[in-house]
Amino acid sequence: METKPPLPPFTPETAAQKVRMAEDAWNSRDPDRVVQVYTDNTQWRNRAEFPVGREQVRAFLQRKWARELDYRLIKELWATAGNRIAVRFAYEWHDDANQWFRSYGNENWEFNEFGLMRRRFASINDLPIKIEDRLFHWELGRRPDDHPGLSDLGL
Repeated sequence: METKPPLPPFTPETAAQKVRMAEDAWNSRDPDRVVQVYTDNTQWRNRAEFPVGREQVRAFLQRKWARELDYRLIKELWATAGNRIAVRFAYEWHDDANQWFRSYGNENWEFNEFGLMRRRFASINDLPIKIEDRLFHWELGRRPDDHPGLSDLGL
């Protein structure tokens, strides 16, 4: 069986590591990379979509990143217990009309004993912003270690 360390039960340190690894993967905007951390039968709730399994999640992510352009994400650990992690996040993106948004949300994650995520429940709100109000300024891809996090940005 494949494993994706760190493995549960999580400590605050290993949970924070898992959160940063997830942020890095999502900032790659590579659905094939991202789905590798989920179980084959993973269950999601993301807004009004409920994908089940890696293939549905892959298709969901392909649609997401075709619509949410120049996507940049920051995640932050909120809480952890056993095999569960709660995360808050924000990401900035624009649509094909060049309207920018900052999307805010919370996720609840549950992992199996091999460190693969079996359940992900996300609640997300979108705020239209002006381009000059953007806060996430780095080249597409991984957020640099010296770029402020959510708390540092007052989000």
